Amino acid sequence: MMAKKKARFTTEQDYDPEPVYLDEDLLIDQAAPKSEKEPSGQSPSLFGEEAPPKSSSEKLWYVIHCYSGYENKVRHAIEQRIETMGMRDKIFDVIVPTEEEIEVKDGRRRTVEKRVFPGYILVEMKMDEDSWYVVRNTPGVTGFVGMGNEPAPLRPEEVKQIMDRMSDEAPKVKVTFKIGQKVRIIDGPFNDFIGSVAAIDQEKSKVRVMVNFFGRDTPVELEFLQVEKYDGNDRR
Repeated sequence: MMAKKKARFTTEQDYDPEPVYLDEDLLIDQAAPKSEKEPSGQSPSLFGEEAPPKSSSEKLWYVIHCYSGYENKVRHAIEQRIETMGMRDKIFDVIVPTEEEIEVKDGRRRTVEKRVFPGYILVEMKMDEDSWYVVRNTPGVTGFVGMGNEPAPLRPEEVKQIMDRMSDEAPKVKVTFKIGQKVRIIDGPFNDFIGSVAAIDQEKSKVRVMVNFFGRDTPVELEFLQVEKYDGNDRR
């Protein structure tokens, strides 16, 4: 298995012990063999008419699509199927890429875990008909991402980029304001001043705010965490 440094794997247990069935009729239809589905005259699915791919003995990372908001439940369901169907020698890892993000609300900072790619899960596996079947027919999985009907593995540089993003030790700051919007300064010498956003520097995590100081509009450069979106309630 490839090294992940300090990759943040989603660990919260926000699921039921059994695999989740989001829409029982729909998911049963998805899991049914092709011969049990309706005739080909019906509208094709988002991922086309999928078929088991060519076998490969190489351990690679693939991307699967699932219902957004149910990534952890689907991941757990896949892991359950890996165990019950004895596929540990072909399916090695299932992750929901996440990163930490700092947001400011009501003057308070909190760190939250944000999904990097909502609606997508990464699976490290040796692709063959059996491993494909286990993953593809997991309730909640809507298909593999690929070219045409063939699942396409991620390139090594793409995997590295995702893993590096997950293992980034410095949480990103969530920007809840836009240029022209009013914000409240919550830290520093201009604490509790109300101003409007004049510029945002994403790379430096800084924002320039125009505040009225002694009757003049004065630009003030601040960190993202020193301001919050103004809700109209003046506490001064």
